[in-house]
Amino acid sequence: MSEPALAGLIDALRRLPGVGQKSAQRMAFHLLQHDRSGAEALARALHHAVGSMRHCRRCHTFTEAEICATCSDPGRDPRLLCVVETPADQAALERSGSYKGQYFVLMGRLSPLDGIGVDALEARQLLDRAADGQVEEVILATSFTAEGEATAHALGEAMRARGLRVTRLARGVPAGSELEYVDLGTIAHALVDRR
Repeated sequence: MSEPALAGLIDALRRLPGVGQKSAQRMAFHLLQHDRSGAEALARALHHAVGSMRHCRRCHTFTEAEICATCSDPGRDPRLLCVVETPADQAALERSGSYKGQYFVLMGRLSPLDGIGVDALEARQLLDRAADGQVEEVILATSFTAEGEATAHALGEAMRARGLRVTRLARGVPAGSELEYVDLGTIAHALVDRR
């Protein structure tokens, strides 16, 4: 397969999580053979999203506006601040329907082996937001992986040192799991039983 355009498409598709060489090749052939209009729509949507999406100034999730819809919603409880690793984790919590507070999206988690420390997670902005005078409880909703636990521990210690009330999701979420893949009932239960 020496066609540069096809090889480039396959390489681009391989960047997606969980997509290996064979899956990327299958997707590329499908789009080119059976769904060229879908391929063009995908290209337009990607181009538009990359050009217009940015991070919310308050919580760091993805948005087209300076402040996202969640942060702008007057019906959200400003006394609760839930810290998650990714926008996908935030979306999972939102789908559970059990949380009506505000969020802070870390856009990652501590991973010393990969060179990701507290500074890379915008911890200063999180600490400032948590200590804004409105927040009464910070819920650490990081994943129950080794990195997620280390992130929760480091952030929790920093916030407790500032006198903030910090809770952690209950262990109803299976250890070693990624939050975005946990069923909604388990997420809702973990939020209700947080400690």
